[in-house]
Amino acid sequence: MKSSLKFAVTSSLLAGVLLLGACAKKKVVAKTPPPPPPATPTATLAASQSSIEKGESVTLSWNTTNAADIYIDGLGMVTASGSRAVSPANSTTYHLIAKGAGGSAEASARVTVTTPPAPVAQAGPSISDLFAQNVKDIYFDYDKYDIRADQQGPLQANIQFLQQHPNVRFTVEGHCDERGSTEYNLALGTNRADSVKNALIQGGISADRINTISYGKEKPFCTESNESCWQQNRVGHFVYGK
Repeated sequence: MKSSLKFAVTSSLLAGVLLLGACAKKKVVAKTPPPPPPATPTATLAASQSSIEKGESVTLSWNTTNAADIYIDGLGMVTASGSRAVSPANSTTYHLIAKGAGGSAEASARVTVTTPPAPVAQAGPSISDLFAQNVKDIYFDYDKYDIRADQQGPLQANIQFLQQHPNVRFTVEGHCDERGSTEYNLALGTNRADSVKNALIQGGISADRINTISYGKEKPFCTESNESCWQQNRVGHFVYGK
């Protein structure tokens, strides 16, 4: 009886030990979760102006995240963010590529380069205007047709202008004041016009560019009867064209 009871207790204890051992073997160990995937890069690229004239500059600005290598066409490798002034000679699309462990991202900016219109040429004075501004009349003493000493300066200035403009043709008009007969003053006017013509020829001006005519006292520039007015009429007057 005692032997049976002892066996039963021993069997129970053994069964308990085996059950505990089995439970211990089935204990689940918690697993470590895998690391998150690398973040995907982002990229932006912008130009301060979308259109410029040739010769002007524009500022490119960019910003990236999660990228190790950033490249912009025309600029090369750049930092993760920044800006730079560029002066494209022609219309250009700037292209950015940002690469990182999580992939790549791209951005672009277009800059249109225009050619400014040619400046409108301002019309300069005509040759007839230049003639009127630069060629001065030659004045004479009463009843004389030789060129006075004080008229040599204007005469030489006229010669210089006419040498610089070899295609200019012109007329020298001989004028007189109101004193004396019509016939006498016509002859005196002819002598005055010829005197100016001969001086110009001596200065190197071709004779075939020069026409002469005498108006005597028939076309006065001043009509008052005094010396100041008469002096204005004793003149070799230059007229553009012939």
